[in-house]
Amino acid sequence: MEYQIEGAPLPVVICQLEAGETMLTERGRMSWMTPNMKMETSTNGGLGKAFGRMLSGDSIFQNRYTAQGGQGLIAFASSFPGSIRAFDIGPGRELVVQKSGFLASEAGVQLSVFFQKKLGSGFIMQKLSGRGIAFTEFDGHIVEYDLDPGESLVVDTGYLAAMDATCSMDIQAVPGLKNMVFGGEGIFNTIITGPGHVYLQTMPISQVAGVLRPFMPTAK
Repeated sequence: MEYQIEGAPLPVVICQLEAGETMLTERGRMSWMTPNMKMETSTNGGLGKAFGRMLSGDSIFQNRYTAQGGQGLIAFASSFPGSIRAFDIGPGRELVVQKSGFLASEAGVQLSVFFQKKLGSGFIMQKLSGRGIAFTEFDGHIVEYDLDPGESLVVDTGYLAAMDATCSMDIQAVPGLKNMVFGGEGIFNTIITGPGHVYLQTMPISQVAGVLRPFMPTAK
């Protein structure tokens, strides 16, 4: 499989597949393709994995696209201004991404739920494991940090786009009742601790929705 990513800030990844090669994606993610790309819809791993994907914000079903009879082309476009990133997933190179951040991957990549629960706040992300190239979409510009063992970052939850699976994550309440109620930063923060690489996004879609909400007409 060969690919190219183009079109920022509304990017698309265009994949060229050899005969017999397969791509996995969530439903509704395919943008365009050649006629010889065969689609099959399945739970891809059974009901257990399908239920885990549902918890992480994705569909129970995944689509498999396979090039038949020769080379095939398939494209996956982003759904929000930002960037598409390619990751080489493998043993020791697992990635944890924001829910709904998974765009598409080669057939050897596995998608599962990554769940952190503390202080009554459930924080659900997706874990990419297995082996192959995976494509993710992030919101806005991406700022990256390398964390040493024991080094931490305090992140407003929506701004965490992805992190190496070697990082650990904790959910902590914002200290002080007045800070919680009047600070405007929410009730919980996410604490990311290394070692590992962290990807932070500057325009999470949840933040954009909050800014636009006061300007939306209300139903009468």
